[in-house]
Amino acid sequence: MKRKPIYVEITIDSEIDKLWDATQKPDLHEQWDLRFSSITYLPKEENQPQHFEYKTNIGFGLNIAGWGKSVGTFHAKDDSRTSSLHFGTDQAISIIREGKGYWKYKPEQNSITFLTQYDYETNFGAIGKFFDHLVFRPLIGWATALSFDVLKRWLEKGDSPSSQYGRFFTHWMITFLFSFVWIYQGLVPKLITMHPEEISMTKSLLSLTTSQASLAVIGIGMAEVLFGLIWLFYKNKRRLLGLQMLLFPLLTLSAIFVEPAALSHPFNPVTFNVTLFIISIIGFFMSKDIPSAKSCKRAR
Repeated sequence: MKRKPIYVEITIDSEIDKLWDATQKPDLHEQWDLRFSSITYLPKEENQPQHFEYKTNIGFGLNIAGWGKSVGTFHAKDDSRTSSLHFGTDQAISIIREGKGYWKYKPEQNSITFLTQYDYETNFGAIGKFFDHLVFRPLIGWATALSFDVLKRWLEKGDSPSSQYGRFFTHWMITFLFSFVWIYQGLVPKLITMHPEEISMTKSLLSLTTSQASLAVIGIGMAEVLFGLIWLFYKNKRRLLGLQMLLFPLLTLSAIFVEPAALSHPFNPVTFNVTLFIISIIGFFMSKDIPSAKSCKRAR
């Protein structure tokens, strides 16, 4: 397995000093970079590199703590700048053991090309290399690219990183929620168990025979599973949310029409569909202008 360095590049419409501060000052850097939960500069000794410590929270009360140092910066006559880093960690649970990389700032006519390239050695021998190649390296590359887009939006629009990440993670939690709901509703009560209540409601609503209603339930179940999968792969989530804002009221009215007594049941179609309707509205308004790793160039 040949190891490829991680490369991310983005164009930012900003003053170079503003971009430099946002990437070199720890209190600003840790706000937008998803890879780090905290960055702390250590006291600098004269004629020595700037050393720092970082932490990355990985959940369940665990974190990866590491060290780093700025091994050099270079300011060219054309005002382009380069900052080189050496980083690593002594924690045994970290997939990264030690690495090196750089950030480059290249002024263009009306913007700055900001890019990074870095690579690292892994722990855990051949297993660590395999896991890094298959899972971790694509994930850390994606996190770097997403962070760069958050930085771009912060400097260009003043949209704070915390606000952007709030929208981003809310958007994807809602996406996975609706994917799960539609796939489960189509797969379990319709395709796997063929629940009698599903057949009865379909039979009453569409005036079908029992055998016809059974076939209709299978068709509806397949459509719901397909719609759940579309939630994962279709890019325009706002369109899906808008569709659901029309669909859930119709489903609620249909359920009431077929079986009014269901209104007295616990967790009935009204409370279920109204909840999903409200979540669709929230998702619709929060899914605008979501940061994306796809905004970045990932290869030279």
